[in-house]
Amino acid sequence: MIGKICGTGSYIPSLVWDNEKLAQLVETDDEWIRERTGIARRHLIDGEETTSYMAAQAAGEALKDAGVRPEEVDLIVVATMSSQNIMPCTACEVQNVIGAVNAACFDLNAACTGFLFALNTAQAYLGQGIYKTAVVIGTESLSNMVNWEDRSTCILFGDGAGAVVLKASEDGRYSQVTYSDGSKGDVLTCSSRNQKKFEDEPRDGSTYMQMDGGEVFKFAVSKVPEAVRELLDQEQMTTEEIAYYILHQANVRIVRSVAKRLGEKAEKFPTNMEEYGNTSSASIPILLDELNKKKTFQSGDFIVLSGFGGGLTYGASLIRW
Repeated sequence: MIGKICGTGSYIPSLVWDNEKLAQLVETDDEWIRERTGIARRHLIDGEETTSYMAAQAAGEALKDAGVRPEEVDLIVVATMSSQNIMPCTACEVQNVIGAVNAACFDLNAACTGFLFALNTAQAYLGQGIYKTAVVIGTESLSNMVNWEDRSTCILFGDGAGAVVLKASEDGRYSQVTYSDGSKGDVLTCSSRNQKKFEDEPRDGSTYMQMDGGEVFKFAVSKVPEAVRELLDQEQMTTEEIAYYILHQANVRIVRSVAKRLGEKAEKFPTNMEEYGNTSSASIPILLDELNKKKTFQSGDFIVLSGFGGGLTYGASLIRW
């Protein structure tokens, strides 16, 4: 028994900051950002939008796509590191908004690998027959955690949410490998929750995200191919059998480096960080939803999902569409 993806959804804030906007805040320009990251724009929450609001919108869209009523959902797992409240958890807020009255709900935090960890968690519950229908969400309001005077981080991140609906099925395939390396935790940190609006003054840099970009890059381009190879060896599959690789959308250079190390064509690694930047745990489900809406996947396609992020955490999962 596995949890088969039967619906996807996403929510993207309408407020857009392009690279020219950031050039008004820090010493940078469009060419510099594009060359180093591949990012042209990012979407940011505005007005009444919150982490849980975006999650609920993405979940509602995924349920509609799946043809599943909220009352049928018996598990909601939300991956986030930027919830607006400590209590109640974001998953419970989503439950209340969408009317999933029969669902057990909880959040988890594995930073940018969060969606994979949440997906694995839901798969374990469905695989054991404990639940039958799950909604898995990645949602982030990273604009509240970024120091908009720090050029090394503010150019990277954006806000958004993505969701999938899983239904327990005998027909399908799912497998995963996930790892954590706490000894490298200090290369990507946020020392405390900071819920100020990003326009507020004063800005105390110690409460915003801090990143050693070089170390994160080296970690990602080493560990992601390693995890993918281990996953394929475990499943006795070759790269030729994989239709697409859906990687965490952090940096286009990382994606290209992973493709090269796996000996795969760039066309098998779709990207959307050009439009959204790094949305952490939301990046994989947002990209999944985009590709699903474009009908990119064919029934039976094997797809590898892979993420990496703070913790440090990393992993890869195999699904059959």
